Amino acid sequence: MSKNGVKAKEVGGYRDRPWIPRFWDGITFWGWVKVMADHRFKIAPRRLGMAILITLIGLFNSFLALIQKLVYGRKIARTALVDDPIFIIGHWRSGTTLLHEMFILDPRFGFPDSYACFAPNHFLVSRWFLAPLVGLLMPKMRPIDNMPFDWNRPQEDEFALCNMGVPSPYLSLIFPNEPPRYDAYLTLENVPQRELERWKKAFLTFLKAVTIQSGKRIVLKSPPHTCRIKVLLEMFPRAKFVHIYRDPLAVYPSTINLWKRLSKDEALQVPHYQGLEERVLTTFCRMYEAFERARPLVPTGQLAEVSYEALVADPEREMERLYRELDLGDFETIRPRLREFIAERSNYKRNKFELDPAVQREIAHRWRFFFEKYGYPLPESHDLASAPTPSRTSSSRPA
Repeated sequence: MSKNGVKAKEVGGYRDRPWIPRFWDGITFWGWVKVMADHRFKIAPRRLGMAILITLIGLFNSFLALIQKLVYGRKIARTALVDDPIFIIGHWRSGTTLLHEMFILDPRFGFPDSYACFAPNHFLVSRWFLAPLVGLLMPKMRPIDNMPFDWNRPQEDEFALCNMGVPSPYLSLIFPNEPPRYDAYLTLENVPQRELERWKKAFLTFLKAVTIQSGKRIVLKSPPHTCRIKVLLEMFPRAKFVHIYRDPLAVYPSTINLWKRLSKDEALQVPHYQGLEERVLTTFCRMYEAFERARPLVPTGQLAEVSYEALVADPEREMERLYRELDLGDFETIRPRLREFIAERSNYKRNKFELDPAVQREIAHRWRFFFEKYGYPLPESHDLASAPTPSRTSSSRPA
């Protein structure tokens, strides 16, 4: 058992190599310099080579960004979205990627793929020559699980924002030993209006560029959007939201594993992981308190929910229900593709984790509101009679 009370039996992933591209290899020069300056260039000596390489690549990204602006700038500005997006929301490691993969089986929907999120500043002009070259260096699996990876697969749009130089909580991965500097951008609730408008403009610009590429209604997946529903509805009043949730005793260790692996691979510091457990516990509460505050703002018929366990047990039934509740059109369009997708993943192996009983008690104490709301059994070994339930989070079962 590790010091954080989590014992992992991992499958899939890849062994890190110096030549494997980093998430930040698509960022512009000034965006990269700003992140390093915000953290006072506290770079570990052994990561100095990575910092220099990304800086040089940033100059190349800035040049290509200028080319895309000259070629596509006016077209992007004039482009209208086909319809307001469909947002896949939920905490990290709750099944958002799986659900995203299922939705984009529908040929009526578009999505930001991994290359667009890797190179948001220039993917419209560079895909034809740069994606194949960089693809030769890319691993075939995601770093944290057995999910396959390639440029054409869907990706979190949050990484696109990072590479566009927009503040994001994900940028804290670069300097994991420093206090988080961009936490306000998780919920966007306390971001100054001027900076919020900049965030909205960058996000919309990216979605317009994706629309030029796909010409379809966009399905997006990014866990931070779970906290941003108020802002997203201001931008997209007809947006649809699909919330996926999972047993907290599975979410916690998998999230710890996620942040440890990404910090290890992507950081300019050698991570010591101090405070990681508390950060995961606190962020979960922040996310769902913000989600419950915004829930009443969502118009009827624009929010549907599904548990990870139900989705895995009967994907076809749950996806058909989601289509019906959100009025997404004829489900028969997707049914044959979904069955093929399910068959291809029949041998998928998930990471397995064991939790120390003391850690289970802490999770049950801090996240009791979630266990109760979504009907997950509390660990029997803990007396939770006095455990607090956040007042802003409903404890009723979902309909």
